[in-house]
Amino acid sequence: MAYSEDHIALAAEYALGTLDADERAQVETMMAVDAEYSAIVHAWEYRLGTLNQMVGSVEPRPIVWENIKAAIGHSTQVQAPLALPEAPQPAPPPEPAAEPVEAPAVAEAPPVVAYNTIADNSNVIQLTGRAKRWRNVASFATAIAAALIAMLAVQVYRPELLPEALRPKPRIQTVEVKTPAPPPAPSAQYVALLQRDGGSPAFILTVDAATKNFTVRKVGADAEPGKSFELWLISDKLPQPRSLGVIGGSDFTARPVLADYDASTINTATYAVTVEQVGGSPTGQPTSAPIYTGKLIETVPAR
Repeated sequence: MAYSEDHIALAAEYALGTLDADERAQVETMMAVDAEYSAIVHAWEYRLGTLNQMVGSVEPRPIVWENIKAAIGHSTQVQAPLALPEAPQPAPPPEPAAEPVEAPAVAEAPPVVAYNTIADNSNVIQLTGRAKRWRNVASFATAIAAALIAMLAVQVYRPELLPEALRPKPRIQTVEVKTPAPPPAPSAQYVALLQRDGGSPAFILTVDAATKNFTVRKVGADAEPGKSFELWLISDKLPQPRSLGVIGGSDFTARPVLADYDASTINTATYAVTVEQVGGSPTGQPTSAPIYTGKLIETVPAR
């Protein structure tokens, strides 16, 4: 429901206690039948109650009560009513200069009626009361604004002076500190030189112990046209050699196929290279004798 400015001003003055008996009865009647208007009055009471908590009690001086009693005694004096002016009387007729002559009858003057004209000042009184009410509301609003500014300043600089309910809540900021994960410890590295009869190495095989990936580095061997080099794993733990794939034509060839074997088999096996047809052995077994062989040795220890 929309309320007029007078209704809102009445609610504010009701909370302050500056209304007379008739106006207070009017506000209390509206509160009894209108819950929304009752909420407006309670809102003003809450705002002004907060200001009341911030202001301490002040004992008035004795001269204040003396002035009040003097003002009450002065206002009870009754002033005498003003007397209305008398109506003017008609002038007497002039006396005859000669013989007495019968004077003509003089008509009586109509009675003068005094009208007591009373001006209708109800609109003036209503506007005056409204202006007074809004002046009071404006003064209260200014006081509220000043008090809020003072309260904000106290909250920032001296919060310990405020009541517990008005103190600002401490702001807690959670800072998440991410600690970088420690770098992985270097794994053991193994190297095998694949060569023929103690000659120069043709391939260098490097195996990572953690990932079990291997890399073949071609050093001094070139495959014949129409042929391919194929790498084999030979171990007494296996019934027959296992192919690790064809060595490519580039300088480096990487494979992850050692993941199928345990560390002991990998570290103790013999690695051999045979010459096969292009694409590798069609049977899954070497078709020729190994020409390059070697065993792994540990070059970087594990931590």
